[in-house]
Amino acid sequence: MTLVFEPVEGIGEVSPGDDIGALIAERCELSPGDVVVVTSKIVSKSAGLATTRPKDELLAAETDRVVARRGPTSIVRTHHGLTMAAAGIDNSNTAPGTLIPLPPDPDGAASAIRRRLEELTGLSVAVVISDTAGRAWRTGQTDIAIGCAGLLPVDSFEGRTDPYGNPLAVTAPAIADQLAGGAELASGKFGARPVVVVRGADPAWLLQDDGPGARALIRDEASDMFGLGAREAAVAAVIGDQPVRGLPVDPTMTLDDIVDLALSGLDFPRRHVSVDGSTVVLSIGLDDQLGAGVLAQRLVSLGIAHGTAIGVRVTSLPQD
Repeated sequence: MTLVFEPVEGIGEVSPGDDIGALIAERCELSPGDVVVVTSKIVSKSAGLATTRPKDELLAAETDRVVARRGPTSIVRTHHGLTMAAAGIDNSNTAPGTLIPLPPDPDGAASAIRRRLEELTGLSVAVVISDTAGRAWRTGQTDIAIGCAGLLPVDSFEGRTDPYGNPLAVTAPAIADQLAGGAELASGKFGARPVVVVRGADPAWLLQDDGPGARALIRDEASDMFGLGAREAAVAAVIGDQPVRGLPVDPTMTLDDIVDLALSGLDFPRRHVSVDGSTVVLSIGLDDQLGAGVLAQRLVSLGIAHGTAIGVRVTSLPQD
C-alpha cells in the first residue's frame, strides 16, 4: 500500500459562511477511496467562531475540567472529551487580537463536509478534521483527528497474530490520527494549505456510513490512568475529588493558600493555624490532637505536590 498526501492549493483565507465543501471541490479532483483531511481552524473560521473574548473567559467556557496547571499553562479536558493545552484555543494563522476555539462538534462537521462533497462530486469520500496537540512524555506536537466521517478511526488487532504467531491483545492503530499527522507534514504550518487529500488508503479503512467518528479515539475517564497532573493527583488524594472539577492548583501558591487548601473539609479551627516563615504552626487543645495529625500530613503532602518544603510545628493551647 502506498499513501500519497496531496495538499490542496489556492483555498486562501476562510471567512464566516464559506462553504468548505465547495472550496475543496472547486480546487481538486477527488477520486473514489480518497480521504480529505481538513484543519479544524478553517472549520471554526467558516462557522464564525473567531472571537476577541479574553482568553481566560474563553478557556473557562471551553473547559469541562482542569487536568493540570503550571503557571499560565492549563491542560484541560474539553466538552468534546479531548485533553489539550488551553482547550485547543489558538491565536496563530488568524487576525491579530482574535482567538479561535475548536468546532463544537468536529464529527458533525466532518459528516457535513462529507455530505457536501458527495453532493458536489457524486463521490462518497472520507473526511478527517485535524488539530495540533502535544503528547504526554513527548516533546513537540503532531496533528490528530478530532473529527472524522466515513473512516474507521481505530483498527483493533485483538485476536490476530503477528508473523511470529504471537497473539495480539492491545494493538490498535489510530488510523485517523496517523492520517492527520501525515497530512500536517504535507501541508506545512506556514503554507496556507489547510486541506490535504490522502490517496491510496486501505479500502478496509473506508466506511459506507459516517462510522463512529473520532470520538471513538477518546479514552473514557474511567480507564484513564493519567487523568490528572502530578500535583493535581496529590491534591485529589489529600482532599478528595475537588481538583477533578477544576480546583486551581498552581505551583506559585503561597503557603497561606496551601494552608487553606489543606483545611478544606476538615473541622479544624483556622484561627489555630498560623504561618511562621516556611513553618505552619498548629495550636491545639486536647480535643484537636487527631485533627492536627491529619492536617499535618495534608500540609506535608501538599507541600511536596507544590514543590514547597513545609515544616509543621505543634504547640499547646493554654489550659483553662
